[in-house]
Amino acid sequence: MTASAITPVPISLYAEDIDAFAQSLGASFERYGFAVLSGLFDKDGAGLDKTLVDAALDDTKAFFALPAETKMQYKVGVGGQRGYTPFGIETAKGASHHDLKEFWHTGRDLPDGHPYRDYMLENVWPGEVSGFRDHVSELYTALDFLGKRVLKAIAIYLKLDPEFFTPTVREGNSVLRLLHYPPVTSEGMSVRAGAHGDINVITLLMGAEEPGLQLQDRDGTWLPITPPEGCIVINIGDMLSRLTNGMLPSTIHRVVNPAEGRKDFSRYSTPFFLHFEPPYVIETLTNCISADRPNQFPDPITAEDFLQQRLREIKLT
Repeated sequence: MTASAITPVPISLYAEDIDAFAQSLGASFERYGFAVLSGLFDKDGAGLDKTLVDAALDDTKAFFALPAETKMQYKVGVGGQRGYTPFGIETAKGASHHDLKEFWHTGRDLPDGHPYRDYMLENVWPGEVSGFRDHVSELYTALDFLGKRVLKAIAIYLKLDPEFFTPTVREGNSVLRLLHYPPVTSEGMSVRAGAHGDINVITLLMGAEEPGLQLQDRDGTWLPITPPEGCIVINIGDMLSRLTNGMLPSTIHRVVNPAEGRKDFSRYSTPFFLHFEPPYVIETLTNCISADRPNQFPDPITAEDFLQQRLREIKLT
């Protein structure tokens, strides 16, 4: 498969014919666990403001260019759920070598006294980068909104009420990750991101036009996902795969080290991990169970318990 084998779905189709949008997107998810949306920055579409995205990327590069001791001031612990996680920490489930990346996490802002404050930490912000807080906060809100539109399409594809997911993710424990993969300066066993499945409901990824992202197909082969500019890559996470009894699979994927000509260049990407609200009980949908597809997950689990279990597995807690 080439990078174009996953046919991009134009984001404008959401407003033009949401049923066609849902069928195209859902079929890609069911086949690959991944889909690609094109026209992300079309002014008349349902996507994102390119000026905002560019500003947030500039801020991301400025932050990661700061001295290590400055960045470490924003390492706040508790599983890396907020602030800075330094290079060499995160390790794919089952892997013995850490990933070649550092990252920043921004989560949902909640008012004092909100019941979910027990699950969601305060955000921290780097004072050294002007505009970082405003741009990253706004990008978080925009991707949260776009993700909820995608979930509406998924609900239609699954023959559920179009608003099925609305209350489940309204104040979900979603996280925006700003990722920096530094230049690869030496040989070793580590890769930029080891083979893994995402924990959450769906992931929306910007920055995949830089080669490196690959998904593992059903036969075990690795397929590149390198869409043209102006696209966003979306994949199913383990929570939604569990909810749909594997009908929408959470596909193993990785980010391999660059080709020789790109080893001296950093790679930046921006995944938004959309989560359920912490108390939501992930229990297999009845319309995803049949004689041909028996229930693989008979024991319900809350989104929070599932999240903590997986964070331990990837060595973030």
